[in-house]
Parts: sequence; structure tokens; C-alpha cells
Amino acid sequence: CHNPPCGTGAVDGGLERAENFKKVLDVFFDGSYPQMAKSPSIPPPQVGSSPITSSPQAGSFSIDLSLEPPADSSPSAESTAIAPEGWYSDFNAQWLLGKCVNKAPIPSGKVTFETGVECCEKAYANQASGACLNSLPHTPSTPSDMLLVTPPQTLQTTLKPVFLPSGTPSSGLSTHISDSTHQPISSTSEAGTIIHSKNFIEIDSALESVKAEIDSKIFLYKTPGSQWVPSTVYRYNDFIESLQIMASEGVAGKKFYIGESNVENGHVYGLVNIAAFLAQSMKETIQYDACDENSWDLVGGKYPLSNACGQLGQSYQDYHCSPDEAHMECPVDPEMSTTAVTHAKWYGAPGPLFCGPKTDEQPFSGFWDHLHQCDKGWANPPEACEIYEGQKAGRYDQSVSSANTAGRTDVEGCCWWGRGVIQTSGVCNFGKLNYYLGAGAIKDGRPAKYPKIDFCKDPEVICASSENKELKWIAGEFYWMESVQTYNEGGWSYIAELRKFVKGGMTGTSFINGVSGIVNRGCHNPPCGTGAVDGGLERAENFKKVLDVFFDGSYPQMAKSPSIPPPQVGSSPITSSPQAGSFSIDLSLEPPADSSPSAESTAIAPEGWYSDFNAQWLLGKCVNKAPIPSGKVTFETG
Repeated sequence: CHNPPCGTGAVDGGLERAENFKKVLDVFFDGSYPQMAKSPSIPPPQVGSSPITSSPQAGSFSIDLSLEPPADSSPSAESTAIAPEGWYSDFNAQWLLGKCVNKAPIPSGKVTFETGVECCEKAYANQASGACLNSLPHTPSTPSDMLLVTPPQTLQTTLKPVFLPSGTPSSGLSTHISDSTHQPISSTSEAGTIIHSKNFIEIDSALESVKAEIDSKIFLYKTPGSQWVPSTVYRYNDFIESLQIMASEGVAGKKFYIGESNVENGHVYGLVNIAAFLAQSMKETIQYDACDENSWDLVGGKYPLSNACGQLGQSYQDYHCSPDEAHMECPVDPEMSTTAVTHAKWYGAPGPLFCGPKTDEQPFSGFWDHLHQCDKGWANPPEACEIYEGQKAGRYDQSVSSANTAGRTDVEGCCWWGRGVIQTSGVCNFGKLNYYLGAGAIKDGRPAKYPKIDFCKDPEVICASSENKELKWIAGEFYWMESVQTYNEGGWSYIAELRKFVKGGMTGTSFINGVSGIVNRGCHNPPCGTGAVDGGLERAENFKKVLDVFFDGSYPQMAKSPSIPPPQVGSSPITSSPQAGSFSIDLSLEPPADSSPSAESTAIAPEGWYSDFNAQWLLGKCVNKAPIPSGKVTFETG
């Protein structure tokens, strides 16, 4: 019965059942319950009949539960009355379109906020479309054309403590100062236009729909016990924030490629670009749960501490910019001291890299003794492994000089090791980050995304900042925009090959192998420069894994289009509008309205039926058009 005690007594676990109900509703509605329009009294269904029907013809009843009044109706007093108690989230099935209102009466159980801005920031945090904030009445403190983008992590004021190994030179790290609020983005600016574009919203929606899988299947690292577990360094929320910044605002006129605008399913090209980027990142750093470069170059059975200066014969502080960009690079400061915050974790793994000046007491650098047994609780006095958390063996040995592969025997000025998801290294790359994104821009009177961060004085901010966790991604995306998206050598253009790969059904490994060569060796067709690609098979497998997560194993079939000329060497291959002087391409899945169906689109595939990709999975369908895309799983019937 509905009103116990009755029959056998009181309800068993009534409170738990009620709590379970609320828990499920919170999951379904993300804690923001809908406000349903009132409707006329409805007669109860006939006993034995279904109270819910799919159409009026079914013989039951229908009810208008739309959130908006009919087009020909005027607003009711209820919809225009102001709720003095505050603002609350107004449910919308499309989270990107959700907004906050202060209409009376406030639905029962709604969480309220004092202001509309507070409601948007807390109920729709990280809403890339900015629909909530843009729907608010504008006040003098907020310019009428400004979209405020304030991710929740920027509201934190406390800094996570940074672990510094004992027995090493002082890190000299200054407190990492972050921008507590990002600069407003004008909704009429180029960045605002991109954020509100259909292409960007489709990319954002596609990634949001699989964000749990990205964290649990893609962003994984291998533990010393050979288990694959979610990374503690690389997480979806930080990645998506960095993507929003680099896709909409970019750096130096370049932006992270998110596909072709004004064409059906043009965002698919952007998703494949993201997949290629993540595949390389998984190999370079994510699988090690590392932001800082690990010390891995073994020289004469030892790991020289001067590996901080460069490994495999490299010298990071000598990676200079071209003459035209020499003014951007960071100066080498021999007095700078800093220590990495991440490192390898295997048994006896070297401690974090560090740099610092030579002194009279320590004129040279030693090595990491990975064979030293440090856990000796039974010794007198007892010894413990205290260089880093989780250490099982090893120690710094500064008693003798130990040269790295390049012959370096000190760590003075050697603060430019790789950092971030694709290991940004060298005085030129850090200098460009500072010139375009940091304090270097402010010094020249130019706007900057991170005006209070000096990447030249504190390169470790990329890995150590607890306020701007997206920096570890932004550093890698900057490299990707500079060196990969613009790659056009020997007849191989990255953007052209990406399009070819997508239009060809996303089969084969030639595209990703070329990308791996660019990232790992500097050319699309290694061996070149320093040799063959390291981990080529892994990188290709990573790429397929990401694509499978993005597209649920069913890759899209993209319409063929005319040949596209490659971008001019030295220019950005990606432009936000036709006026930018680049190219456009029709990638729609449907033929133009004024064209007749081609033989290809009407031919029947005798081999069977297959899934026809649609960005909206709920709208997906099966077809039996010929030819069947390579790699498609087929079925006997539709």
C-alpha cells in the first residue's frame, strides 16, 4: 500500500529507498531538476491500459510538458514574476544550452543562488558554449558583449604542496602565481565566435559523451607492478580546458585544428586530429604518469645527474630559435635552480631532474646510483629511502664527477628539460610560450593569456602549477600547432594526409606512422635525423584505441570531395574563415540539394548492411550502400 503501516507492518528501509531515489535523480539530472509547466487535470488511465502512449492514435491521452510556452501564447504572470529568493538552474536537455533564471515560484527542492553569475558558475561550470552567462541581464560590471569563462579550478586559492627531494639543491621555486580569473572572451570576437560555432559545440559534445572513458581507458599509466591505472597527472577536465583555449584563442595566429566549418560532420576531422595528438601523448608521457622528463639515459652503468642538460647527446639550452625569432628565446641564467615534480617510479628509478649553479663545494655533478639499497631499517643508524615518495632503492651520489652522453659534468643553466604532455624542451620553445602566452607579452605591451607567469624564469610552472593545471596540455598543444599541423615536407602535408585518412574510412597506419615520425624524429618518413621511430607500433595502437573510444568502433563514412591544394609552406593551414585566404572544402555526408544522387550513393551492397556514422548517436542508422567502407562490420539484414 502507499501509506504503511499496512499488511505486514512498516516499510523496511524507507529512508534508504528515499536516499537511493534522490541519488538516481541527481545522476539523471546532474543535481539540476527540471521545472515542468502546469497542465490541466488529467483523468487516470483505465485499469489495465498503459498510461503512456507513443501517439494519440493509441487511444490514451497526451499532455503538453514543453518548457517553453507555445509560439502564439503570451507569457503568463508566473513566467515573468521575479523570485526574490534568488536564482536557480533552468533544466535543458542540452547541457550546453542550460541557463539560470529567477522566475517565481521557485520549484520545490531547487538550490538557489544570490546572483545569476554565481548560479551559472556553480550549476553550469565549464559550459563551453557560455549559454548560461550570456543569457543573464547585463550589468555595468560586465561589458555587454563579454562571455565570462571562469573554470572552477581557477577559483581555488590554496596551492598543492610541491614535493622536493631531500639531499638535492634547493629548487628555488617561487610560489606559482596564476590568473585567478581568466580574461573575459568577447562573444563577438573570433574566439567567442569559435566557442559558439556548431563545429566547436559538436566537438565538445562528442568529448563530453565519452569523458569517463577518456579518463578510464586513454589516460592510463603503467605502475611498477605492470598494472594500467588512471593517470594522476593527466585528467579530462584539464585537457578540455586547454583545448578550449588553444582552439578558440590559439597562439601567434595558429589554432588547434577542430575540423572543417560549415559542412556536415566537419568536426570529425577535428576529432581525428585530437586522437592523433592524444596517441602521441600516451606514448610520450601519459603512460609514465610524468609531466617532467625522466632521467633514462644510462651512461657507463650510471644515470648522470647532468641528464638534466640533455639526453642522448642533446643540449637543451643550445636549442636556439631561428634568427628571425631569436628575440623570443629565454636567456640562460646560470643562477637558476629548480627541481622537477615528477619522475620515474620503477624499483631504483632515478630521482627528479634538477638544475643549479656550480659552487666551490660542488663544482661538478655526480650520478644516480640505482643499485643502492636505501631501505635499511636494521642498520645502525637506520637508513630510509627519502628522496621521493614510494622510493624503494637508489640515491644521489655527488662524490665523483659523472658525464652525460654529451660530456656535460654539471647542471648549471640546465633547467630546460622536457615538460608537459609532449615534452616541450629548450630555450626557444619555452621562450615562445613566454613571448606569446606569458610575461614576455606583457613586457612588450601585448595581451597574454597568463600575464603573471614568466615561463623563462620558472619553466617548472608547466608541471608544478596547481592553479593552471591545463598548462601541461597547452605546452604540448602549442608544439602540435607549431610543428605538426603546419608540417608540409617532401610532398607530405599533415592536414592533407589527415583528410585523406578520414575520407578513406580511417583504415591503415600510414597516416599515424607519418605523424609518429614527425613527433619522434622530425620527419614523416624515418629513419631520419636521429634514427627510426621509437615505439611506432605502440603509437599506432594508441591511435586506434582513441578512435574506438571517440567513435564507439564505428568510423564515419565521409563524402568524397575535390582535391584540395596543400597550404603554403610557412603559413598556417588552419583558418577560421574563408577571408583568411586559405581553402574551404565540402565534406557533407548528403549530396547538395540541387544535385541528383550518384551511382555510388544508390548502389546496393550485396555484402550486407553496416552502420552509417552520425555524430548524434541517437540518430544513427544502418545502410546497405555500395561500396562498403573498408573495415566496416557488416550484417545480413538491416
